[in-house]
Amino acid sequence: MDAATATVTIIVALIGGPVVVVLQKLRKENSEQHAENGILLRHIGRKLDRVATTLDQHIGWHEGKAQNGPQE
Repeated sequence: MDAATATVTIIVALIGGPVVVVLQKLRKENSEQHAENGILLRHIGRKLDRVATTLDQHIGWHEGKAQNGPQE
């Protein structure tokens, strides 16, 4: 290996090494954020299901009241 090739190899390693480390760190953080977001989305989904059930029951109550006519 001549001096020019060795110099280029060293320069690539000096620049590429830290870049790879930073990219790996960002990738790990991104995976952790995806996991956290998955948990939050499941939680939101459960809450939406409860709200939908409550609304369905409330609408059913109104429909039952309308079918039975006004009560005094």
